[in-house]
Amino acid sequence: MELYNGERPSVFRLLGKYMRKGLYGILTQGPIPTHLAFILDGNRRFAKKHKLPEGGGHKAGFLALLNVLTYCYELGVKYATIYAFSIDNFRRKPHEVQYVMDLMLEKIEGMIMEESIINAYDICVRFVGNLKLLSEPVKTAADQSMRATANNSRFVLLIAVAYSSTDEIVHAVEESSKDKLNSNEVCNNGIEAEQEFKEANGTGNSVIPVQKTESYSGIKLVDLEKNTYINPYPDVLIRTSGETRLSNYLLWQTTNCILYSPYALWPEIGLRHVVWSVINFQRHYSYLEKHKEYLK
Repeated sequence: MELYNGERPSVFRLLGKYMRKGLYGILTQGPIPTHLAFILDGNRRFAKKHKLPEGGGHKAGFLALLNVLTYCYELGVKYATIYAFSIDNFRRKPHEVQYVMDLMLEKIEGMIMEESIINAYDICVRFVGNLKLLSEPVKTAADQSMRATANNSRFVLLIAVAYSSTDEIVHAVEESSKDKLNSNEVCNNGIEAEQEFKEANGTGNSVIPVQKTESYSGIKLVDLEKNTYINPYPDVLIRTSGETRLSNYLLWQTTNCILYSPYALWPEIGLRHVVWSVINFQRHYSYLEKHKEYLK
């Protein structure tokens, strides 16, 4: 996947493309992750390391992101999720937050202008998180890009913005509660539970067996999973700059996920890192599948 810019591709670019194709042919002999998630860590440190002007690290990080998404698409990965901006990031210096928001708006508007190309590659773009925290222009642009690509399915790009995992879990509980309150299930279960408690008290036993109380739980695991922002769960989570913290990202979804932490800063990430993450996934594939069955 390479966006056409009106220029004839160089010999080196064509050579690189065919070399990647051969590499992918080898990798696809084994299982390929359905979903790769990324924490884009190290943009500011990259700018400081290379003495770039303020914001230079984020621009370099955006170019690295385009390359990584190209590799995912070519390799046959179905979903990619990027941690673009957390709720905690709003606590940074106001001018820095504004710069990132302006850059995000610029890139989203550029994506809308390239709508025909994105649709030709069958790419669906989804913004996930507490989107009401975004400024109106960014929110409007995000809504427009999601509507424009909603029918695409070859590759799904999830952009986590104004996101934190704790906020996502609270959101899932709230939405699940609303769903249950709009049905009769909670009321019916409540009546049954009250009758059980009366019977238990009548026999001098104030404890109801666990097996019986499970059926009175209004909210079930499947309800919460349905109302989380990000699905399906990632197979591999890549966080650059050597950090192994999840930083309030996908805490719910990474129960059965490989964490890969290359020392490269985000703008330094390349094909070798994506390839190694896939190889790592293939090495642990049997265990991961068994663990999935165990968790069912």
